[in-house]
Amino acid sequence: MINAQVFAAVEESVRAVADEEALSRFGRLAAGDISEKKGPQDLVTVADRRVEERLTQTLTALLPGSAVIGEEAVHGDPGLLDAWLGEKPVWIIDPVDGTSNFVRGDASFVTQVALAARGELLACWVYRPVDGILATALRGTGARSGGRPLRLPEAAVAGGPDEVLLVAGARPANLTPHQHRALYDLGPGQGIKPCASGSAGSDYLDVALGRLDAATYAYDNPWDHSAGALLVAEAGGTVLSADGLPFCMAGGPQQFAAARDEAAARRVVALLAG
Repeated sequence: MINAQVFAAVEESVRAVADEEALSRFGRLAAGDISEKKGPQDLVTVADRRVEERLTQTLTALLPGSAVIGEEAVHGDPGLLDAWLGEKPVWIIDPVDGTSNFVRGDASFVTQVALAARGELLACWVYRPVDGILATALRGTGARSGGRPLRLPEAAVAGGPDEVLLVAGARPANLTPHQHRALYDLGPGQGIKPCASGSAGSDYLDVALGRLDAATYAYDNPWDHSAGALLVAEAGGTVLSADGLPFCMAGGPQQFAAARDEAAARRVVALLAG
C-alpha cells in the first residue's frame, strides 16, 4: 500500500509543513490566532488548521483514494471517524499535538501522522519541530529516527521491579478521578514518578527514544495515539490496556499504557487497575 518513495515523501512533507506553519509561529502567536473549541483547555490555533489543511491535500495526493481523519476536521464533522474501519486507507493527522503547550511557548508539541487500513495501523511519522526530531515506523519493520533504528532495551536489561519508573500522562484535569489518584497519589509509593507533558505524541516519542519509561492515558482519540502507539511498538516497547491485554484503538474512554518493555507496561496498568 505504501512504498519507500511514498514513505519518504510523507516524512519530507510532515517536516516541511510543520516547520513552515507551526514552528514559524512558535512564540509569535497573536491573540487572534488562538480560539477555544470546547473550552479554555481545548484550544485551536491558526497553525493547527494550516498544518492539517496542507497535510490533507498532500497525503491524499500521494495515495489517491485515501481518506483522512484529522483532529480539526473531526471537530466539525464527527462522522469522519467512520473512515477508521472503512475500506479506504486512511491518514490520521494530529497537526499540533500539545496545542496548549504550543500557545504557552512550551516546546513539548509534535505533528503526527499515521496510516491505517481497516483499523490496522500500518505506518507513522512523529515530528517534534523545536528540537528537529522526527521518528518513523513501518509495521513489521521497526522504528527509525535520524537515519538510525530505534530499539528499546529488553526488560532484563532495562531494570527490575524495584526500579522507579518515570511515567507521563495527560494533565491532571484530563484524567479520570481513578487514574489521577492511581498515578499521582498511589504511584509514588509504588515506584512510579509521574509527570505531565500535555502532549501524548511527545510522550510516545520520548518512550521510543528511551527518555521516558511509560506514558498512560484515559482516552484514545485516534489522532492523539495512533502514531505514537505504533512507534513505541515498533521500537520494541509494549502498549497494554488497563486489563493487561494488547491495546486496541476503540475511539472512546479507556485506560492504557505504552512503555519501553512489557514489564514496565504491566506495572503501570496494574496500578491503574488496582
